[in-house]
Amino acid sequence: MAKTIIATDKAPAAIGTYSQAVKAGDTVYLSGQIGLDPASMQMVEGIDAQIVRVFDNLKAVAEAAGGSLADTVKLNVYLTDLGNFAKVNEVMAQYFSQPYPARAAVGVASLPRGALVEADAVLVLG
Repeated sequence: MAKTIIATDKAPAAIGTYSQAVKAGDTVYLSGQIGLDPASMQMVEGIDAQIVRVFDNLKAVAEAAGGSLADTVKLNVYLTDLGNFAKVNEVMAQYFSQPYPARAAVGVASLPRGALVEADAVLVLG
């Protein structure tokens, strides 16, 4: 099966050896997004702004792949402080509606660039 690399300037450029997303058939694998502003490539300040920026970045990549966050079947969220999980739920409600995707939330010791939150997703288009 052929794979297609997805890239958009509406989300941060990859800062390592990865693509923003890879499409294989009708499935799109979105790489992890942190709270980087795509224009400045600087981290936004604070957990609330980072959560919003993460979902804005995921949304931009999903749209570049020809889909939307509504096509998400699996979402993984990584938090340096699981005490912020309720904030993630509040923001998610602005980006997702029922039926919600499957999701995991994992507490981690640290994230790239000192991020407080990261998320990746799998979409199924069509």
